Amino acid sequence: MKSFRTPQEFLAAVHVDATANLLATAADLAIVLGPNGVVEDLAVSDTDLEELGVEGWIGKRLEDTVSADTRPKVPELLAQAPTDAPSAWRQLNHVARSRDSADVPVNYAAQRLGAGGQIMLIGRNLGAISKLQQRLVEAQQTLERDYSRIRMAETRYRLLFQTTAEAVLIVDANTEKVLEANPATRELLGEAGRGIVGRRLLDCFEASAAQAIGTMLSTIRGAGRASEVTVNGADGDPSLLVGASMFRQDANPCFLVRVTLPERREGGASGDGTSHFLSLIDRAPEAFVVTDHDTHIQAANPAFADLAQLASVDQANGKPLETWLGRPGVDTNVLLSHLRQHGSVRHYETNLRPEIGPPVTVELSAVMVSNGEAAATYGFTIRHTVRAQASNGDGRELPRSVEQLTELVGRVPLKELVRETTDVIERLCIEAALELTEDNRASAAEMLGLSRQSLYVKLRRYGLGDLASDSDGESPQPARDT
Repeated sequence: MKSFRTPQEFLAAVHVDATANLLATAADLAIVLGPNGVVEDLAVSDTDLEELGVEGWIGKRLEDTVSADTRPKVPELLAQAPTDAPSAWRQLNHVARSRDSADVPVNYAAQRLGAGGQIMLIGRNLGAISKLQQRLVEAQQTLERDYSRIRMAETRYRLLFQTTAEAVLIVDANTEKVLEANPATRELLGEAGRGIVGRRLLDCFEASAAQAIGTMLSTIRGAGRASEVTVNGADGDPSLLVGASMFRQDANPCFLVRVTLPERREGGASGDGTSHFLSLIDRAPEAFVVTDHDTHIQAANPAFADLAQLASVDQANGKPLETWLGRPGVDTNVLLSHLRQHGSVRHYETNLRPEIGPPVTVELSAVMVSNGEAAATYGFTIRHTVRAQASNGDGRELPRSVEQLTELVGRVPLKELVRETTDVIERLCIEAALELTEDNRASAAEMLGLSRQSLYVKLRRYGLGDLASDSDGESPQPARDT
C-alpha cells in the first residue's frame, strides 16, 4: 500500500512540531519551497549533506544549488508535485562547495502543502551508492583488462606450444604422468608418442634412456634448476636431447619437458618446412579457413568442420564463409572492408551457425594476402569463446560492462540493447543497496524507492539473495527486516 487507509483517525491531532520532526528524521534532506521555487526552510539529517553548505540555501532558488545538467529537472519536479501524494522520484545533482569534490546526487519526491503554494521536497542522499557504483565499474574494468592480458598470454602460449619443432610435454612431478603434449611429440617419439597423455613419461623410452631421464628429474626436484640429458632413441632412432625445468600449476609441481634432436638445437633443420607447417595447421585445435577474394572457402582444417558440425571438410569447400559465419551480408562486409583497409583483423566477436544446434559465440582473427584486387586471399582463425555472464532471469545473458555492451552493436537490435543496458544499471543499483544495508531488504527497498514486493520480484529476476523459501507465491520475509 502506498498510503495509510484512514489517516484522519490517528494523524489529525498530530502536532505540527511532531510532523516537522518526523519529516526531518525520515528524510536525509527536507526542503520547503515557496511558490516561486525559493528555499524557505530546510532540515538535514545526513551529515554528508552538511558539507554542501545547505545552511546557505535559504533565500536562494533551488535551481541555483544544482549542477547545470540537472537544472532543467527542477521545473519538471515542481510542476508534477501533486497535493494528494508525493510525485515520482527525480535525481538532482547538487554542486559541492569544493571544486575538487564531485557533485552529490540526491533523489527527491515533491508534494504540495496546501493552498499557499508551498512544496515539500523529501530527499535521499545517493552519494554512497554513486561512489560504490564507481568502484564497481572500476573493478569491472580492471577485471576486463586482466582477462584480456591473460587471454592474450594463453593465445601466445598455445601458438608456440602447437607450432614449435621441439616436443614439449607437461608432466606431473608427483606421478610423472604426462598431462599435455604438443603435436611434435609424435614426430620425435614415433609410436611411443601415440596416446602419450595419461601415461608415465619414463614408459615412453627404453630402459637405459628412462633411467637417465628419471635421474635428471630427481636432480631437478632437489636442485630446482633446469637440466638436460642426451639419450638413445628407440629401435635405432637417432639420439634425443631431453631437457626439463620445474614450475608450479595450481600449487602442484610440474615438469616442462623438451625433447629435440641435437642437430636441431645446433640450428640445423630437416624435412619439408612447408609440409610440416601445413600438418600443424591441419591438427590445430582452433578452426582455420582460407578463402578467395569473394570469401568462398578454398581450404579449411578439421577443427572448422567440428565447429560447423560438418561431416567432412569437403562440405565447406567452394561455399561462402557467411553460410556459417555471422549475419549474412553484415559481418562479412565489415570484415572485408577492414581487411582491405588495414590488412588484418584481430579479436572480432561474432556468431557461428553450425549445421546442427544453436549458434555459438566465436572470436575471429583474419589476414589478407594480396596479389592484386582480384587475386586477394584471406585467412581466418576462428576460436569458440565462452564468457561467463549473469542471466537476467528470462534466459537472456546479461552483459556486465560497457565494453561487452558495445560489442553487441550490430548483432543485437537497438531496442534490445537499450533494455540490456537498463538491466545492467538496475542490477548494479540493487546490489549496491543490499551491500549498503547489509542485506536488509526492507531498508534496501526504501533506499531504492521500491515497495518490498517490487524488490523481491527484481531479486528473483536477477537471481540475487536467497529466495529459495518463496514457494507459495507470496513475498518471502526479508533476511534482516527491522
